Amino acid sequence: MSPTTQEPWEIKVAHKQAQVKAAIPSEWLLPSTLTPSSNVLGVPHESGILSNKELEITESYTAKQLLESLAAGTLTSAEVTAAFSKRAAIAQQLTSCVTEPLFEQAKERAKFLDDYLAKEKKVFGPLHGLPVSLKDGFKVKGVQSTIGYVSFLDHEPDTTNSVLVNMLLDLGAVLHVKTNIPQTLMTADSHNNIFGRTLNPYNTQLTAGGSSGGEGALIALRGSILGVGTDIAGSIRIPSLCCGTYGFKPTSGRIPFGGMTSPGLIGTPGLVPCAGPLATTFSDLKLFVSTILKAKPWLLDSTAHAVPWRSTHELSGKTTLTIGVLAEDPIFPYHPPVRRTLNNAIAALQAAAPLGSNNQSRGGQSNRHGDLQDRSGKDVHQPHHLQRRAFVPSVAAAVAITSTGPAPKVYGVLDIAAMNRDMHAYREAWREMFRSEKLDVVLGPGAQCTAVPHDSFGIAPYTVMWNLLDVSIPLEKVVVADM
Repeated sequence: MSPTTQEPWEIKVAHKQAQVKAAIPSEWLLPSTLTPSSNVLGVPHESGILSNKELEITESYTAKQLLESLAAGTLTSAEVTAAFSKRAAIAQQLTSCVTEPLFEQAKERAKFLDDYLAKEKKVFGPLHGLPVSLKDGFKVKGVQSTIGYVSFLDHEPDTTNSVLVNMLLDLGAVLHVKTNIPQTLMTADSHNNIFGRTLNPYNTQLTAGGSSGGEGALIALRGSILGVGTDIAGSIRIPSLCCGTYGFKPTSGRIPFGGMTSPGLIGTPGLVPCAGPLATTFSDLKLFVSTILKAKPWLLDSTAHAVPWRSTHELSGKTTLTIGVLAEDPIFPYHPPVRRTLNNAIAALQAAAPLGSNNQSRGGQSNRHGDLQDRSGKDVHQPHHLQRRAFVPSVAAAVAITSTGPAPKVYGVLDIAAMNRDMHAYREAWREMFRSEKLDVVLGPGAQCTAVPHDSFGIAPYTVMWNLLDVSIPLEKVVVADM
């Protein structure tokens, strides 16, 4: 091949896929005789790859309980890391959720932590020995961050860690995998031309969500007990909803975001992304956030807010809460499982304490959030016009929405200023509603639907509005009956 001849992108992809496959030890490969149904949650048991103890480690503990056992020495980091690494390898073979298996590095890290505990008689840090998974955009020294772009396969492995990665290592965590995302990070289907499509382990015919869909699928299969995603329009909450996990989108700047691999022009105005956890229990979301904030991330990342962790009883002396319920958008009506879940939540609150009724539908210009998102992100499509044949279906559909009719407008300084004024007005309307109604909490769905067939999720009105407002949103686990 001459120096001026480019290697076909399909060959680059095949090479990367072979790397991922080669990182899985042969004894962890699923037997060819195994033919799972569309629900693959039972495969880790059926495969015979995990011992009874490894099944117990990956299924019978919360992250907090594992940390207690690791600190006490009743479990070693080596055996916990091996158990979750094996299970992550199984999850990868079933759902294509992993982009970078870090099994060898994790094994070495676990040995170091076990040796440290034996020698020093104390844990390395509050996350000592706990395997943690990372969305692909987090930089790990010596590992690529392709974020689903074939062109990024030409990039050298990262030479530095993201700020949060350094913090996790300093706190004693073990990093065992990086996980899959959508091409462009713009859709709710975690599908790209390098690693393929991440499948939903509850039903492989349905989406795992996005853009942190690899984390959602991996945690649903308990190949990780605690993972880190990012969110700019629902990217933590949608995979949590689709895959039946817990997720938390903090306010931007709470969890450090510095040093991430980005597909866009840094400094572009618009919605601000944030990092946050996905987990198998709500208490482990709290464990992650409190541990990171107690480590003072603002000393390491200029974008992190210098606001310490505060427990609930420190925030308010109130004995009652005023809870609002988000009005249904008639353009995006609730599907039956979503309506049922929301009604059940309201009924549970009413059973706990009498509730008043106020049917005012004051959504704070809620019909405008889609326009604001479109105007802040439309320029993202422009560099890709010549590459549309390589778009995966969900991205092609998203681009088509803004590619019909006149060519996309190139926004200037005055347009950006107008967009920021609109965003401020939107936030002001919500602030005034919270003040006038004395609201403490607003209850709403993560989406109008649960998991849907591949490439059909569309836009996310019930999540992106909270990114526009930049408020913290936890997502409750979706039960099997609603999936």
